[in-house]
Amino acid sequence: MTDTSETDRTTTSDAELRAAVERGLPVTIAELCALVKIPSVAWAAFDRSHVQASAEAVAALARGLDVFESVEIKQAGIPGSAELGQPAVLATRRARNGRPTVLLYAHHDVQPPGQDEEWESSPFEATVRGDRLYGRGAADDKAGVMAHIASIRALIAAEGPDFDLGLALFIEGEEEFGSRSFATFLEENREALRGDAIVVADSNNWDIDTPALTIGLRGNVTFRLTVRTLDHASHSGMFGGAVPDAMLAAIRLLATLHDPDGSVAVAGLTSHDQATPDYSEEQLRLETGLVDGVTTIGRGTILSRIWAQPSITVTGIDAASVANASNTLSPQVAVRISTRIAPGQAAADAYAALEKHLFEHVPFGAKLEIDDVDMGEPFLVDTTGWAVAEARQAMADAWGTESVDIGVGGSIPFIADLVRVFPEAQILVTGVEDPDSRAHSPNESLHLGVFKRAVLSEALLLGRLNRRTGH
Repeated sequence: MTDTSETDRTTTSDAELRAAVERGLPVTIAELCALVKIPSVAWAAFDRSHVQASAEAVAALARGLDVFESVEIKQAGIPGSAELGQPAVLATRRARNGRPTVLLYAHHDVQPPGQDEEWESSPFEATVRGDRLYGRGAADDKAGVMAHIASIRALIAAEGPDFDLGLALFIEGEEEFGSRSFATFLEENREALRGDAIVVADSNNWDIDTPALTIGLRGNVTFRLTVRTLDHASHSGMFGGAVPDAMLAAIRLLATLHDPDGSVAVAGLTSHDQATPDYSEEQLRLETGLVDGVTTIGRGTILSRIWAQPSITVTGIDAASVANASNTLSPQVAVRISTRIAPGQAAADAYAALEKHLFEHVPFGAKLEIDDVDMGEPFLVDTTGWAVAEARQAMADAWGTESVDIGVGGSIPFIADLVRVFPEAQILVTGVEDPDSRAHSPNESLHLGVFKRAVLSEALLLGRLNRRTGH
């Protein structure tokens, strides 16, 4: 027999949450715009004071909710270094009356903007064009920060400030710089961060009309590879043709990483067997800007190549610029190699396979050095838990359509740390992005309709967990 009073209360609360999200959206967007103005790049070459300012702005938003027992800006040590990591915000509220605790994660640091001339508007001036908000961090991940703030605000409006749900809000300050102090931060704040469910708002949706729950993430192995063939630069006319320059050696070596069809050719890098939804080459071309006449690379379904197979990309190179090129043989070239590894493979094993391949295929006896290594583990979600079911239902109710389970080719390496420290917690990887968000690229943007539905999804989820007992 259905408890009609409980059903009526749930329906009323959901309606109140919807109304609260709608009322609060203009303020939420204005607060997001203010966060975008802060150039909070955590990379070593950028001003740390901006990340501190961003943390202070986020802490002020959390304090303004007036429901947390504690709101702090905290830093943790970086393993193997005397340095402290970038400032994070941690806010906590204890659960009552048998209700669960939910840890809400996002990050307030952003990628470097790149070249200003590649942006149609200033990267740190939030600009609305059509139904999208443009700016660095507008989607990744300051919109994730504001989704948490706005959903809590809606919960307060619907349930009052005296609700029973436990909350921990953790807004990291160096996700885009490798989460270097993340593991230490978890250990030092283990009890404050402990939750029955963890919502990581840092992923994608299927499209602007269809929500997605991310159930698989590739890991990453990145490093600097230096190739040296000469002790000093030599005249290319005098010695070219007899002496290998470093660029030639690097090109030959890098070419061995892929088969002729572009598939990864490194023995020991594995793939993960998983079903993938339909996704056409036409859609891939539309979403990536693949130039007419340029073919795709790899084997298997397109989404299996992105979600479940390894990829290797050269993301940077240190060599003489074209403008400053002289007629010399380059003695040394350095490249940044970024490898995405499939779910199911340990990052250390993938690094060992890459290192072995490079040293076995080095041409002309060139000297190699690998340093500045960074590794992150891949991740697969257990989709059988109660929190996943609640999240899927909240998404369906907020978006008006069922959610899609997706993999993501990108990496969120710290999730492996969350699994290690909180093995009993159910992890939900959600997001505010869509295929046109262009996170990490010039003209990054947030679709405002997607943002509204993402906020409502989380608000409905929190409202229902606030009524849940017996988790």
